[in-house]
Amino acid sequence: MSGLPGARTCPGPGEASDLKSPLGAKFREPLTETRFQQLFGDVEQEPELLAEPRWSRLWRWRASACSGPGAWRLLLARLPPLRWLPHYRWRAWLLGDAVAGLTVGIVHVPQGMAFALLTSVPPVFGLYTSFFPVLIYALLGTGRHLSTGTFAVLSLMTGSAVERLVPEPLSGNLSGIEREQLDAQRLGMFALQLGVLATFLSEPVVKALTSGAALHVLVSQLPSLLGVPLPRQIGCFSLFKTLAAVLTALPRSSPAELTISALSLALLVPVKELNVRFRDRLPTPIPGEIAMVLLASVLCFTSSLDTRYNVQIVGLLPGGFPQPLLPSLAELPRILADSLPMALVTFAVSASLASIYADKYSYTIDSNQELLAHGVSNLVSSLFSCFPNSATLATTSLLVDAGGNTQLAGLFSCMVVLSVLLWLGPLFYYLPKAVLACINISSMRQMFFQMRELPQLWRISRVDFAVWTVTWVAVVTLSVDLGLAVGVVFSMMTVVCRTQRVQCLALGLAEGTELYRPLRESHKLLQVPGLCILSYPAPLYFGTRGQFRRVLEWHLGLGEGSKEAPKTDGPPDAAAEPVRVVVLDCSGVTFADAAGAREVVQLASRCRDAGIHLLLAQCNASVLGTLTQAGLLDRVTPEQLFELSGPKTCTVWV
Repeated sequence: MSGLPGARTCPGPGEASDLKSPLGAKFREPLTETRFQQLFGDVEQEPELLAEPRWSRLWRWRASACSGPGAWRLLLARLPPLRWLPHYRWRAWLLGDAVAGLTVGIVHVPQGMAFALLTSVPPVFGLYTSFFPVLIYALLGTGRHLSTGTFAVLSLMTGSAVERLVPEPLSGNLSGIEREQLDAQRLGMFALQLGVLATFLSEPVVKALTSGAALHVLVSQLPSLLGVPLPRQIGCFSLFKTLAAVLTALPRSSPAELTISALSLALLVPVKELNVRFRDRLPTPIPGEIAMVLLASVLCFTSSLDTRYNVQIVGLLPGGFPQPLLPSLAELPRILADSLPMALVTFAVSASLASIYADKYSYTIDSNQELLAHGVSNLVSSLFSCFPNSATLATTSLLVDAGGNTQLAGLFSCMVVLSVLLWLGPLFYYLPKAVLACINISSMRQMFFQMRELPQLWRISRVDFAVWTVTWVAVVTLSVDLGLAVGVVFSMMTVVCRTQRVQCLALGLAEGTELYRPLRESHKLLQVPGLCILSYPAPLYFGTRGQFRRVLEWHLGLGEGSKEAPKTDGPPDAAAEPVRVVVLDCSGVTFADAAGAREVVQLASRCRDAGIHLLLAQCNASVLGTLTQAGLLDRVTPEQLFELSGPKTCTVWV
């Protein structure tokens, strides 16, 4: 901050300030905008472009897009393979993409069928969700290492909404046609679940949400693990209701299914641990899920567990693809409340994973294209009996560890799922559903381990720790949807509270420089007699206007009925000099609303009545425009507007 006039009358554009520095430092002269343009030659837009209406520019842009080169540029922007495929390194990348894609595809098969149970739909719908969204994202997505498909948290949220909106009859006796109609109605409820949404959730909210949802998944799979047919609990406190129902029905558990669950977990959990610990030594991760699925299917078939011990099995998986089904728009009002949190989770998790791996491997992500890719993926795939999907941490990590390099790995993954849909489906007829429940539980490993980051989060930011804790408790005790809402609201409240707890600092001049630092930091900082420099590092809006008024009144002694001298953090000799000029550093004021602007206008009026000149330094263009519209500069001439750091930051003599 330099070139600050100290006299009671504002100097003209060519005059020097008569405020002498006690340190003999040399200050440059204040510059008007015209003088700044003459010295530094800032580039200006042509008057014709500035005067052109917005609708005219938009029409010109659309007309250029309809031309040949414009259409090709639009096609390159919307189909990323047209950009990266010509530069694909076939010899270096093809083998890695093929191995990674086949590995992820093998995991998609059992995991898709398992997550379909969370969604309260037949297992084959999980295979559809592991095929269509992956294929669409490979064509539209910009994340080279991102793996999309079924996601446990989304499946759990979808299943809760499905059970509430389309409950299954209590008797459970449905014919084949009635069962197909019920399943079709359930899937059609979520065809429009993802719209144009760009809201981004904070990292503590997302991690707490996934950790809390993992506990919901664990509890919801207990009836399948024990072989106890129980109705699914929905709404608030559903986790505790499910635990109570399981404990009540524990004497009726099936010993056969309990044995299958114990053996499955005994195989899956160690394999998961081995894959993590020996990630760098293994050429590809051990496919524990598909091995467990095949072993359980063979065991159930050879031992006739389904008929002898009434073990619940997957049954026949329909071959081929489902017919496209348009949803009923009459159901749209009923699903909007459930669609919003699912859309939030979808984009937040997917965008976070894409950004993490883009930073790790030094490439860029187009957030708008990502939003389009996930939106089109969910919208189009919902026409083919797919439930909501997103990127997942488990399969994305698996893809990277297996050597995946580009989106081409997704096509190899689709080939595996396609082979199951067309030819290999009958092999899973005797697969026990208890094994799928074990796959759901074992896949929650990474989400449970996120709680180990809490001590580090406490050391870094206790506010973020509070956001994490409140969100997790709300998700566990209430529900995933309500917990997400509580976490978002609480996170926003912390931001608002932090803007209301900023300190307005009095600044002093560092010796031999033009730098100003808070006076309380050092006694060597000097304050110019008659000049008070204050820094307010927060937005000026309706929530902070009261604090802004109280802080300025305290520093300047402008309280009603107050006859005290202005407060200062500087030495006593500086405080004895009456304040003639107040400089308010607005570099930290990122925006101002109407209430904040009126507060500044009132402050300027009270300063004039007290014989104090108010200067606003480093006002950005947005804040200056708001203050101007509020009437702050009505009595200011153009010569009283000085530029300090270019045409977008200025000092205003009020």
